[in-house]
Amino acid sequence: MIKSENKWKYKRLLKNVLFALLCIVVASGCLFPFYWAIVSSLRDGAHIFSTNLWPTEISFSNYKEVCGDTTFLYSFWNSFVVATCTAFLSLFVCLFASYPLARHNFPGRKRILMIALSVNTLPQVAVLSGMFELIRVLDIYNEKSALILAYMIITVPFTLWTLTNFMNNIPKDIEEAAIMDGASQRTILLKVFLPILSPAIVTTGLLAFIAAWNEFLFALTFTLTSQARTVPVALALFSGASQHEVPYGLIMAASVLVTLPLIVLVIIFQRRIISGLTAGAIKG
Repeated sequence: MIKSENKWKYKRLLKNVLFALLCIVVASGCLFPFYWAIVSSLRDGAHIFSTNLWPTEISFSNYKEVCGDTTFLYSFWNSFVVATCTAFLSLFVCLFASYPLARHNFPGRKRILMIALSVNTLPQVAVLSGMFELIRVLDIYNEKSALILAYMIITVPFTLWTLTNFMNNIPKDIEEAAIMDGASQRTILLKVFLPILSPAIVTTGLLAFIAAWNEFLFALTFTLTSQARTVPVALALFSGASQHEVPYGLIMAASVLVTLPLIVLVIIFQRRIISGLTAGAIKG
């Protein structure tokens, strides 16, 4: 009996060790590209092509040059404005749209959700020409508003579907109690459901922000000058001292700076993101 218990403990310990090793390998594979970008950004000149895992001489010249580039800084600000406006507008629209879709059973409800989901599966190239014509008619080409409108196509379907599912899991007893107290539909949504949905709102809002921050195709197509150009396009247009020189160090430094805001946001809202991702796992 004791031998079987010890054998079971050893097997469990072995499984835990193997699982920990697997997690380390997966985490290393995910984090190594970002680590290599940091290491490469701290190298200067010919040292950029070194294969050492740690730079022998640390140089911040790449960061100084990138931070001194007004075009890059302007593109950074454009990305922040566009991504923030896209996230807030998507949440505003989808919050009011998800309430009737989740709490009221009316004809065509499932079709609306399926259409939203199908739009989210379309490749960007499929809607590129139509969006270009719409932006041309609205006369907002090379404006940040054009990117916000285009990014809503990417963020709204996912946000609507996610918030609808989260709102659908809220117990009906809470809504019925609010109705018995004389609360209106708007009061129920804003004062009862909104605090409960805060983890889901933070999660979907952050995902919408990241999607808008990283988007490249629409930003390249609908912008022409640095007035509305975002960071992904600015990174692609980096040029060296000559046409045959690729500024790898500057690109790596700029990539690290572009990634930092996303990392900071994830760290700040880490608890709410985890709560939002696991809220639907257990139905209360």
